[in-house]
Amino acid sequence: MPSIRLLQPSDSLVELTTLLHRAYASLARMGLNYTAVDQTPETTAQRIQGGTCWVATHGASLVGTLLAQPTHAKSNCEYFTRPGVACVHQFAVDPDHQGRGLGRQLLQLAEQWAADRGYTELAMDTAEPATHLVELYGRLGYRPVGSVQWRGKVYRSVVLSKPLVAGITPP
Repeated sequence: MPSIRLLQPSDSLVELTTLLHRAYASLARMGLNYTAVDQTPETTAQRIQGGTCWVATHGASLVGTLLAQPTHAKSNCEYFTRPGVACVHQFAVDPDHQGRGLGRQLLQLAEQWAADRGYTELAMDTAEPATHLVELYGRLGYRPVGSVQWRGKVYRSVVLSKPLVAGITPP
């Protein structure tokens, strides 16, 4: 079973970026140009600044990751700038480890992180055509609250949010 911990300065951003590429490859095959499909390690580093990044490891390999960020001061997604809303980005599980609850564990950590800091919601976005992801997040308590068209993306994203209760571990 993989273990989850905070990203360490000694962790390889090249390996983390490669994990993102593997996890998002099926979405790329659907024609969806998510940033994580082909981002560089430098982009990975930029995206994790100001957030809390967890990684899941199996042996010496990175097999999952999730980035939680506080309310954005400025964003093309207005929902991410609402007071009390924290956000999830760069959420990925290696295809060989999907379907085993690892993604759920990563999300629960982010939900607890946000609730412990007084956030009332945890939000994320995903491509509207990725209906399997929209349905998965719906089963985990996330509900559509809007949409956004990110610059350079060939798809529109659905914005999803889950209400949080401070001090209570989400189910």
